[in-house]
Amino acid sequence: MTRTIDIEALCQEKGLRITEQRRVIARVLGDAQDHPDVETLHERASAIDSGISIATVYRTVRLFEEAGILERHDFGDGRSRYEAAPEAHHDHLIDVETGRVIEFVDPEMEALQRQVAERLGFRLVDHRMELYGVSLNRQK
Repeated sequence: MTRTIDIEALCQEKGLRITEQRRVIARVLGDAQDHPDVETLHERASAIDSGISIATVYRTVRLFEEAGILERHDFGDGRSRYEAAPEAHHDHLIDVETGRVIEFVDPEMEALQRQVAERLGFRLVDHRMELYGVSLNRQK
């Protein structure tokens, strides 16, 4: 999914103080077309402002996560990866060979999940689904 999210505006809505370094990190996160980890965020942010330390990125990511602006994911590669808290629900398919993350929405799967919850006596209020696979098109 190609998107740009105005994380800086979300910070203002939540009443967070925006320093210049936080502004850079927010823009890097908002422009990310992937699910970067802190090291990748630091690399991208420090290319814009070389004064941004990795500690600043860690603190900012934690602050944004606690404010509900970011979601943290663990896709089984030992790294916490981040994305802006989505406006609309989506699931993830992770290529275990490359680490690539594909976002998708499948109405049939969503309906099936609701049916399973109801069959077990629940009303589904939220869920998170991650599928892990290998590409059928990749040459061996």
